[in-house]
Amino acid sequence: MKNHDLRVKDIPIARGHGRTVNRHISLIVALSLVSCAKPQTELSVFDASAIDARANQLMKRENVQGMALAFIDDGKVVYVAAYGRRNVERDLPLTTDTIMYGASLTKTAFAYMVLQLVDEGRLDLDASVADLLPRPLPEYDEGDDDYSDLAGDERWRALTPRIILTHTTGFANFRWLEEDQRLRFHHDPGSRYGYSAEGFYILQLILEQGLGLDVGKEMQARVFDRFGMTHSSMTWRSDFATNLADGYGVDGSMEPHDERSSVSAAGSMDTSIGDQALLWAGIVRGDGLSAASRAELVRPQVPVTSPHQFPTLTSETEPQNTEIGLAAGLGLVTFQDISGPAWFKGGHNPWTGNMVIGLEDGKRCLVLLANDVRAERIYPELTRTVLGATRMPWRWEYNYE
Repeated sequence: MKNHDLRVKDIPIARGHGRTVNRHISLIVALSLVSCAKPQTELSVFDASAIDARANQLMKRENVQGMALAFIDDGKVVYVAAYGRRNVERDLPLTTDTIMYGASLTKTAFAYMVLQLVDEGRLDLDASVADLLPRPLPEYDEGDDDYSDLAGDERWRALTPRIILTHTTGFANFRWLEEDQRLRFHHDPGSRYGYSAEGFYILQLILEQGLGLDVGKEMQARVFDRFGMTHSSMTWRSDFATNLADGYGVDGSMEPHDERSSVSAAGSMDTSIGDQALLWAGIVRGDGLSAASRAELVRPQVPVTSPHQFPTLTSETEPQNTEIGLAAGLGLVTFQDISGPAWFKGGHNPWTGNMVIGLEDGKRCLVLLANDVRAERIYPELTRTVLGATRMPWRWEYNYE
C-alpha cells in the first residue's frame, strides 16, 4: 500500500489537560520516510511524541480548545494527529475525521480545480471576463451575483482568472466592508496585491455561467474524489453532524458550526484533517495537473508590497518583503525560504485558524487546522518544531508588530 493512501484507525495515545491525542499513522512508517541524515526539523529524527508534547504544551498555554495537524514529506502523508476537543461543553474529542471548517483553504483547492480546466483547454487564465461570460459582468444584478455596482467603470473588462487568483482585482475583501456596501475598484486590476474574496465569486460565476459547470460537483469530482477525501464537501452533509467541530473565539465563546447550503469558491469547504492531509499531499505532488500548471500554481506572479495581509487596501509598503520575495501565486502566497521556493495559505474567521506551509524542496508540507482561533498564536512555534527554521512571514500574515 502506498504511504499517501494509508488510512490507519485513530488510536488514543495520551490524555492530559483534557485533551486527547490521536495518531493516524504508525511511527515505524514515519521514521522510515524521514532521513536521520537530514535533520530538517528541531528534532534529530521525526519524533511524533515530541510533536504531540509540544502541541499540547502550546495549546495549554494559549487555552486552545482544538487543533489538528498533518505532516507531508516527499509528497507522502507521514503523520496526522488531532488534539483537544471539538466541543468543550459536551467534552467531545477532536479526531482526525472530525468535520472542521476549511475557510479560505477552499481558495487553493478551487484554484487547483481551475487549473485542471486550463489544462483541458476550457479556460484561459488571461482571457477577459468580458469574453468568458455570455453577458457583460455589470448586467448580472440578482442576489449574490449582483455586479451592477460596476456599471460605468470599464475596468471590469480588465479582470481575468489570473488577476482573480492572484488577488489583484482592486476590490475590498468583501463589499459589505465598504461604508455603503457597494462593490468598487480601489486600484486598477492587476496593479497590486489586495486579498479579496469578491474576485473568487466572479470566477465562480464564470465557471457556472460561462462554462455551464456546477462548481460544487466539479470540486467533488476533480478534487475531493480524486484524493479520496470522503469527509469533505462544498456544502453541508447530514452525516457530518455526528462528528462536527464547533468553533471558539478569542474570548473562549463557542460558535456552532455552520450548515452551509450554498457553494462558495472563496470558502465553503467542510473537511477533516485526514482529508486535508490527502489534499495537500496531492497538491505537493501535482496530481491531476500538467507540470506547467503545477509550476504556475506556485510561481511568484505579483510582488506583495503591503506590511500585512489585512487591512487589504492599505497603501503602506514594506520593503523587507523583497528580502524573501513575497509574492502572489495562484490562490496562495509564495516566498523564498532558506531551503528554496515555498508557499502558504491561511484560513481564518473569528472561530477558526488554519494554515498550510509548503516547502518545494523535499516536497514537504505542514497542515494546521483549528476550531479555536487562538491556535494562530502558537503556529509559529509549532511550525518551527515540525519544519525547523523557515522564513515564513508570520508578521505579514497575522499582523504581528
